[in-house]
Amino acid sequence: MTIAALELLTFGLGGLVRAAGNAGHRLCLLTRDRTVYRHELARLPADALDIVDIDTLDTAACTAALRGVPDLGGLINATDTFGVPGADIAAALGLPGPDPAAVRLVRDKHRVRTVLSERGLSRVRAVRVAPDPSAAPEVLRDIGLPAVLKDTAGTSSRGVWPVRDAPALHAALTAASHTPLKGDLLAETFLAGPVYSAETLSWDGHTRLLGVCSRQISPEPAVREEAAAFPVALPAGGHARIETWVGALLAAVGHDRGFAHVEFVLTGEGPELVEINRRIGGALVGEALSRRLGTNVQEAEIDTALGRRPPLLDTAPGSGPASGFVLVYAPRAGTLAGWSGLDGLDTFPGAPRWYPTMAPGDRVEHLTDQRACTGILLTEGATAELALHRALSAAGSVHPVVEP
Repeated sequence: MTIAALELLTFGLGGLVRAAGNAGHRLCLLTRDRTVYRHELARLPADALDIVDIDTLDTAACTAALRGVPDLGGLINATDTFGVPGADIAAALGLPGPDPAAVRLVRDKHRVRTVLSERGLSRVRAVRVAPDPSAAPEVLRDIGLPAVLKDTAGTSSRGVWPVRDAPALHAALTAASHTPLKGDLLAETFLAGPVYSAETLSWDGHTRLLGVCSRQISPEPAVREEAAAFPVALPAGGHARIETWVGALLAAVGHDRGFAHVEFVLTGEGPELVEINRRIGGALVGEALSRRLGTNVQEAEIDTALGRRPPLLDTAPGSGPASGFVLVYAPRAGTLAGWSGLDGLDTFPGAPRWYPTMAPGDRVEHLTDQRACTGILLTEGATAELALHRALSAAGSVHPVVEP
């Protein structure tokens, strides 16, 4: 049987190929740009999977291509950008998959806020506004300051502007007017506190919290992610409270099967949602999960795609190493020539491992979001705190070399 994927996260392809093979299936990847997966593909045998080079933004073409895949048993839906078309294609082909209406709901941050507010699961005020400076009075009246402006369908920290005063609000609305948004512009209450993500797996309404991941965000006004660690140690009873809370959120928006990456701020009054993503967390969250749980978590993606209840829901809590990772950003725009410091990583504790997201010759153009990330440095430790300290130490020795 063949399991297809309509694009994937940058990392995790190798684990998915192994998971499919161990289950007696073959993976077929539909992609418009193989270079996204070059780090993983370079470590796989040339015949490890089938790759269909296609415009994955063309839903009709992808549907036609998948109709020609022999013995197609499932379609993996693992990204935000391709979540809606993936759900539509699975439904059209009669494959197991999420309700397309529920996927559309989750991809609209304003609709999610509305649903959660109606059910008493969110205290955040939110309103759609025009991406234009003329909307400033509306934001001040309905939301107040500080506030956050964001693309209702945005990803990778793109199209997000925290604002604390009137000049910053005017500047953010001006920037939004010149930014191609994937959805509408949303203004909502600014949440004060550290950011985390709940990594979950659900099946028929039951949600298991696999753990909580820390999220270190850059200083304002940029909002790119700088570092993370997994699993965060919570106070007594904290894991159960987060599991109950996140389970209620996912049930409210109709996410009843598969992974979810739920970002939240731990405010002084408790957790408050940032956004829901119907997938494994990005960057190296999947790798961190697999190391901690002592299993290949991509096996649960195969199970979900085939409409089977994942055994991962019933496994014992993980006792493997904790992980910390740091995103290494280009210091300036230009052409990436390489990195200095990689040859000295083995002198640091925690078994540092380098995961490049760019290659020499790539252009660096956007410095305020994840597109400027050149690679990710991961280390292990007995606790998430120790692993993160090790990752920060090792990453400090790696410097992207960017030429004009």
